[in-house]
This record gives sequence, structure tokens and C-alpha cells, in this order.
Amino acid sequence: MKSFFRKLIRCVAALTLFTLPIAAQNSDYDQPYRPQVHFSPAENWTNDPNGLVFFQGEYHLFFQYNPYGDQWGHMSWGHAVSTDLLHWHELPVAIPEHDNTMIFTGSVVVDHGNTSGFCTHGDCLVAIYTGHTQTPEGIRQTQNLAVSLDKGRNWAQYPGNPVLDLHLADFRDPSVSWDPIARHWVMAVSLPKEHKIRFYSSSNLKAWTQLSDFGPTGDINGDWECPDLLQIPSSNGAKSIWALKVGLNPGAPQGGSGEQYFLGDFDGKTFRQSRLRGSYGWTNYGKDDYCAISYNGLPKDQKPVLIGWMSNWQYAAQIPTTPWRGQMSIPRRLSFINDAAGLALKQEPIIAPLRGKNYEISALATNTSALYGSGHTIQPPFEIRIHFGHPVESVFGLKIYSDQQHWTEVAFDTGKKEFYIDRTHSGAAISPEFRVRTKAPLVTTRPYDLTLIVDRSSVEAFAQDGTIAMTDLVFPVANNLQIQIFPDDAKPIESEGQVWELKSIW
Repeated sequence: MKSFFRKLIRCVAALTLFTLPIAAQNSDYDQPYRPQVHFSPAENWTNDPNGLVFFQGEYHLFFQYNPYGDQWGHMSWGHAVSTDLLHWHELPVAIPEHDNTMIFTGSVVVDHGNTSGFCTHGDCLVAIYTGHTQTPEGIRQTQNLAVSLDKGRNWAQYPGNPVLDLHLADFRDPSVSWDPIARHWVMAVSLPKEHKIRFYSSSNLKAWTQLSDFGPTGDINGDWECPDLLQIPSSNGAKSIWALKVGLNPGAPQGGSGEQYFLGDFDGKTFRQSRLRGSYGWTNYGKDDYCAISYNGLPKDQKPVLIGWMSNWQYAAQIPTTPWRGQMSIPRRLSFINDAAGLALKQEPIIAPLRGKNYEISALATNTSALYGSGHTIQPPFEIRIHFGHPVESVFGLKIYSDQQHWTEVAFDTGKKEFYIDRTHSGAAISPEFRVRTKAPLVTTRPYDLTLIVDRSSVEAFAQDGTIAMTDLVFPVANNLQIQIFPDDAKPIESEGQVWELKSIW
């Protein structure tokens, strides 16, 4: 143990504990499909966000990362920091693969009270992650600790690892937070094959006591992964509610990976789903938002913030980008509503600080020239906010063209009671699973409003007061886009809104 604390002291002195090839901060973030308002590493493979934590004025984004190439493997924790959740600075690899153990998904907490005994000078950061180890007996997944005393720049492995070991091949993705009422740490961790989320408590992050199980329930067509337990405020100031988010891979409604949520109550030991209508739903109805997790350590007056991995395991390895592969979703603030249709999770994208020049969408505009003038095009990234009043047509929305043969359609279908994104003609079709139309159920008593964030290789939609979120990758054939409100050959649609050009975060 003394040698462990010597390592921690060396962290304070900013000595690097590990030597690995790392991605340099690349000044060239202008590749054809490089996202301009979403985080992506300078190079190499990334998937799940990890250890989201706010500490001493910085938002930390750790992420699954391969330091050696653009395919999955050698899983380590990459690292980036931001002061506004939008502009990111990539740092060296935080926790690398070591001793035949890959570093899978997990959490980072701020140990304010030094419950762990690791914090030698004030507060420190403790990572709780899944170690994925190839043993002579086969794969073993365990829960482990690493500690940083220098704001997450350097990390030391706890010599008592693993701190939780069920001798299983599938036991992963701990979501850890502090319970201020019970005054102990709570972990939600997945038993993927059993379709259960197991809860544990600990006074010191090192010794864990089993509390309860949730599941199987909801959708169990694939492995349960990436749980996240969090308390969510009401959008109108009413009492908060608890949410348990659970990833599903494969078998999600849109195919491949997706995420479901349950709304209810957590009493410090057991999560119970509400009996109210709407207490079960999907965090994202698109194909490309997976393993989203929320931030620890946010100020008390801030709503929870969620970030996900913008891809799908069906085709993630085939995405046509270089020298990187993988990106993160727009951060969004969470609340919930409880209206005549029932409960619903509400998501609000954090994007306003990036807004630049804006355009009014005139009422009754039904074609591209009415929006911008003849021949006008706009380049991603941009944001559209539009409200359709009382539409006459049963199908209405926007088409985003890269040429006459390639477009992405984002629309409401009141006849089928669906909101959808159709990317079947969007451009590069990565695989048969990619050429799809994703859909979400409409609630006729909620407004027909739409916020759309379009980047160079993605479309993120938030509809019906943020109760529908839908994220889909697209790979258009050109970077000059035209936008059309449709239908343009029928009765006009009452609509109003704006378009903003967005400033690049790079």
C-alpha cells in the first residue's frame, strides 16, 4: 500500500505513469466527414463515453479508445476536457490497457470526503471501471479502481483490484454515484446475459455490499449494458423522479444497439418502476446513440447532462472516416414531463453558444427558394428550430438535399402516428443495416415542434418538446446542402422557425 501512495504522490508531481502512443492535438479537423460540433478523437477508434465528471471547473470526457488503430481493440480510456461541454481539448490516454486487461466502461466520482482514503491533498478523482481480462479459464470481467490526484491527468491503479468479482465473463459497466441520504456510494452494474441491473453499496469504494436486482423487464432481446441511475428534475418544478437507463445490444427496435429507460423511484436500495403511463421508453429512437451516461459532480442547480456514443455495433467498424472512427453525441440536459399522455423523458441539446448567422423560416414556406432564395445552399454544421402549427397534410417535415438523388427526410406522419428520419437516400450506405428509416411513436396531444442539429456526418432530432430524441449518422455526397419544407405540391403548412449556422468547435 505504501508503494501505491508513492505512485499517487508522483501523480501530483505530474510524472507520467504510463508510456503509450497517443494522438497529438491535431490542428486539421477539416476532413470531409469530421464532425464540427461533436467531439471526436484526433485519430483512432472510439466507442462508449466513460467517467463523465465535472471537477474544479472542467467537464471531463473519458471514452473507450484504441491507442493503436481505427478498429476496436486494446481498450483504454481516452480523455478530453472542456469548460463548456462543447469545445474539447484532447489529452493523453488516461488509463491504458495493462497486464492483459482491457479497460472497459465505468464511472469517475469526486471523493469529497476522502471516503476511500486515497485523497492526500483535498478532493480527488476515483475511477470505477470494468476490467476485461483473458485468463487461462476464459474471459473474466471485474470491477476495479484507479485514482488521480492531479485533476485526472495521471492515474494509478489500486493494488487491491479487483474490488468486485463474481467470476463471470459478463459483468460490466458500473454506474457509481454518492447517495447523500444514506451517505454511501451506490453502484448500478449490469449482468448482461441475465437482463438484470444489480445494485451495490459501499462506504469506501473498495468493499461492496449487494442491495437488490432490477429486471428482467422491458426489452430483453439482447445483452443489457451501460446502466445509468440518476435523479431527474421535472420540467415544471414538480418533484423529481428517478431514471434507470439500460443499453440493449443487439435487438434494439431500430436494429443493433439502442437504449431503453425506466422511470420510477429509488429508495437507496431498490429501484421500482412507476405504474404511470410513459414510465418505459427509449432514450433515443435513432440507430446511432448508444451507451449514453450522465455527469457526476454537477452543481446542484444544473439539470443532468447526458452524452452517448454516436454509432451502432452493426456497422461501427465500417464507418468511412479517417484518421478517426467514432464520435460523441451532442450533450443534452435532462428533465421529465408528466402531461395528459403520461410521463416522458425530455432532452434539450446544449448548442446555443455555437450559434452564428441565422435565417428566418417564413410562414408557409414550402420549397428551398422560399427559405433562402434561389440556389442558396448551407454547409453543416447548422441548427434548425421549427414549429408546425396545425398541419393540413398527414405527412410533413423537412428534406435535406446534397443533390437531387440524395437526401435525408425528417418528418411527422400523423396517419401512422410516427416521427421518423429516413436516410435510405442520404448518401454512402455503409451496410444493409445502415439504409433504414428510423421511427418513434407520436403523441397527438404534444406539439409538432422540431429541433434539428445537422453536422457533416450526422442528424440529431428532438421533437415534441424534446420527448422524442432521434440520432442517425448520414454520409452525404456533398457538403453543400439545400433544405426543403414539404409537401410542396399540396396545401401550405403553417410553420415558423429559424436556422442558425453553427461555429466549429475546432
